[in-house]
Amino acid sequence: MSLLLRSGRWDEVAPALAGWRYLSFRVLRLDGRTSFDTGDEEVAVVPLAGGALVRADGMEWEVGGRANVFAGLPRSLYLPRDTHAALEGRAELALCGARAERRREPRPIPPEEVEIEVRGSGNATRQISHIVKPEFPAERILVVEVYTPAGNWSSYPPHKHDEERGDQEAVLEETYYFRTRADQTGAFAVQRLYSPRHGLDLTETVRDGDLLLVPHGYHTTAAAHGYDLYYLNALAGDRRTMQAADDPDLAWIRHAWERQQPDPRVPMVT
Repeated sequence: MSLLLRSGRWDEVAPALAGWRYLSFRVLRLDGRTSFDTGDEEVAVVPLAGGALVRADGMEWEVGGRANVFAGLPRSLYLPRDTHAALEGRAELALCGARAERRREPRPIPPEEVEIEVRGSGNATRQISHIVKPEFPAERILVVEVYTPAGNWSSYPPHKHDEERGDQEAVLEETYYFRTRADQTGAFAVQRLYSPRHGLDLTETVRDGDLLLVPHGYHTTAAAHGYDLYYLNALAGDRRTMQAADDPDLAWIRHAWERQQPDPRVPMVT
């Protein structure tokens, strides 16, 4: 299947469809009431817009807290496997799932627990908002939001996580869900995904609502001049780590950042 799924042409990515072991992703658009079962997956519920009340295991939590992804930090929720969740409200919710062997406890993730990191420098500055970090008491799922100011590079230098190499690199399945500002008609970014080892070199224009699957390879993104970019990364693997390996031909740029200042537009969302 294609690694880039266009907005309006996909509903859900499950492990069998993606051709990997653990990770799933879908966007739930809620207007009223609905429910879902997590099954054999742990699920991070990340609100993209609006708000909802979630009931499960005899408890209830609010998720939401922002009109859109550029309007604030989210009030998210972790649900374990084998959970029936009932939802009520008006919201757009990203459901980031990963197969899990053991059932853990539900846990809310309030905005004050989202760690904001400014990464890179110059026109490679971006904001990382850590929602489900490696230290979080989950089995496999990891979730971050990335904000890239207009004209900047993101996920740079290109990096990969498709080999097990101890503290240098881990195998992680990953999805990129792209959003742009609603008032920015024509907004786009450029995404490159490449792997000499797998004979892959993909460069695509990405737009609001597109979803990229990253089974392997180095990857990097550039926001078009004039258009801010958001993407939601869901990751899953056998180890709770975000360790990745830079493209060795491009890793030198990290030393050049020592002579540059971070872009003052970042952080974009607090």
